[in-house]
Amino acid sequence: MRREQEFIDGLYARVDVLRGDAETSVGDALAQGDKPMQARLERDILVAERSGLLAALNAVDGSLCFGRIDLASGTTHHIGRIGLRADDAEHTPVLIDWRAEVARPFYLATGHTPMGLRRRRHIATEGRTVTHLHDEILDLGDATRTGHEDHNGDAVLLAALNSARTGRMGDIVRTIQADQDRIIRAPHRGVLVVEGGPGTGKTAVALHRAAYLLYEHRELLARRAVLIVGPNPAFLGYIGEVLPSLGETGVLLATVGELFPGVRATAADTPEAAAVKGRADMADVLAEVVRDRQALPDPVLAIAHDREVLMLDDGLVSVARERTRAAKLPHNASREYFEGHILNTLTELYAERVGTDPYDGSSLLDASDITQIRDELAENPEVWSAIDQLWPRITPKRLVADFLAEPEGYLSDADAAAIRRPVTRAWTVADVPLLDEAAELLGEDDRLARFRADRERETQIAYAQGVLDVSYASRTYEFEDKEDGDPDGSEVLSAHDIIDAERFAERQEEADHRSAAERAAADRTWAFGHIIVDEAQELSPMAWRLLMRRCPTRSMTLVGDPAQTAEAAGVGSWSKILAPYVEDRYEHTRLGVNYRTPSEIMDLAAAVVRAEQPDFRPPSSVRSTGVRPWVRREDADLPGAVAKAAAELAPVEGRLAIIAPHRLHRAIAARLDGVTAGAEPDLTQAVVLLDPRQSKGLEFDSVLVVEPAEYGTSDLYVALTRATQRLGVLHTGDLPAALAQTSRDE
Repeated sequence: MRREQEFIDGLYARVDVLRGDAETSVGDALAQGDKPMQARLERDILVAERSGLLAALNAVDGSLCFGRIDLASGTTHHIGRIGLRADDAEHTPVLIDWRAEVARPFYLATGHTPMGLRRRRHIATEGRTVTHLHDEILDLGDATRTGHEDHNGDAVLLAALNSARTGRMGDIVRTIQADQDRIIRAPHRGVLVVEGGPGTGKTAVALHRAAYLLYEHRELLARRAVLIVGPNPAFLGYIGEVLPSLGETGVLLATVGELFPGVRATAADTPEAAAVKGRADMADVLAEVVRDRQALPDPVLAIAHDREVLMLDDGLVSVARERTRAAKLPHNASREYFEGHILNTLTELYAERVGTDPYDGSSLLDASDITQIRDELAENPEVWSAIDQLWPRITPKRLVADFLAEPEGYLSDADAAAIRRPVTRAWTVADVPLLDEAAELLGEDDRLARFRADRERETQIAYAQGVLDVSYASRTYEFEDKEDGDPDGSEVLSAHDIIDAERFAERQEEADHRSAAERAAADRTWAFGHIIVDEAQELSPMAWRLLMRRCPTRSMTLVGDPAQTAEAAGVGSWSKILAPYVEDRYEHTRLGVNYRTPSEIMDLAAAVVRAEQPDFRPPSSVRSTGVRPWVRREDADLPGAVAKAAAELAPVEGRLAIIAPHRLHRAIAARLDGVTAGAEPDLTQAVVLLDPRQSKGLEFDSVLVVEPAEYGTSDLYVALTRATQRLGVLHTGDLPAALAQTSRDE
């Protein structure tokens, strides 16, 4: 214990030095004030690098080192959340990053396959103090003993599983199991599907896989970023501290409702509306909506020009429209072609009207006359008004909002009624993939942006030329009184001698020093290096179209459990999700051990699913608490009964979740002091109130499920499997058969 404490003290001394150096570097750089552009660029890069290091050092403080491996050769390695090197000429490693290959035996070695290890040690700390050691002897012929041997080999894992919850997911870096390690370190090419029931650690595995990929492919993923998609904001808050605790801060966490820049989904759809919006054929529907915005005159458009009236009929416009569509460009991007066709058509009409010889029908106009006519038409407001009617510029928000306000004609009456809503309504999660699809169909007419960029560049070049001219004039003035302008025979070079105005302007351009994750969040067209999707079975086909556009390399990790599919639009089948994009070229693996849910609770939850799916096989629990879940009927004051049961279930340390239908939240919250609820509840509070969908992916010490008959089977299965210790169920009406049996057994 003393030697390990001395080692830990040395590690933290090194961390403190590195932290101090990083803080000093950042402070000194920021204190430099205004500097030339090149100096500012170097300063910003240094600040970004040192700030990232500082964030990583701060995140791992208090939990830096958690293990040691002793090799049969006599070499020892300490394992930690990040790697550290000594401040010597060789930069000797003193702490091995858990992701390094040399650390892998810590997770995989067994007595049967020791992988060259003699001993594996788990080091438990509180802050910077060593509290416990757990040694596993892997070389059974080694008679050396330390007095800290862990005879069952599972003490560290069971201690972690039985510890009180904090309202935030913790990392599992100390207790990664062999089957989890193989998934975490799997090659990152292509799509990897990780299926697992409640409590199998699939979310933790996915997050640690993100950290591993960032370690193994730092250069690529630091540039392209990793996106982690979760089912709801509460879940993202719950997992938000895991990657920072592993030294990784450059990852974008988002829900599907946050993946269209400038939009945050705050409204809710009915299940029927979400199902309609999420169908794959909505892509064809929106394409039809866009085509219908490419209109024809009804029957003609009259355009006055220079005492003439030019008539655009549907035949002429139809030709222009089909030629424009033949370019196969998005709607807004192809408008430039449509404008050209219409201007050419009007030019021909006008030239025929005013430039034809009345005697022989020959043209009286030459090429320059035709060009002048076209230029004059291009300055006619009526021409542009006509073009705006026939091929309008459209934003994705306007297109989708107008469609949802009047969906008739594109869908069946029932589907149209399900999704119809006012234009002013807030956006829902199911709207975001529609907005993204619309953006793909519409594209952007970037001519104005390019024009402004060109003008800005011309201004910068002119300014740079002025600076160079001043430099040249200064040199002329300095030497004008000196013989030959070079008194000592040496040649003095100035800026104007080695660089022209255009290159000088380029050096003054501001660089974007935001992190890749920050830039990705603001750029709809960003291509991520890797995407991890949690609760992947819940996403709709339209949501998958959005995500596949974000990752053209198809480097993805998908985690979920088809048995927990509850969303009306959820696909719920890996083959159906992936077939349109990668066919069968994906790897599928399954986690079958439940680390979270005690066997007493898991048996009850599995019975609920087996009532509908007799062949259902749940993950097997690794532990039993000896505490059976209870089911009680309440005929009078349900909110009061909830408050009483909450007091009974609330752990001395840890967290209690009350999972109830949303309609009961206000009444229940009124009977509980300090309870938190809402779209983004504070999961760090002792008691939190959720609906079943909000509880997905979360875990609590105790759970109280209210009115289970109002849940679907999948939602009920999720709600029943959130507890790590105790579970209670309150109801007023009839129960599902499996729960009714438990109630009778009591």
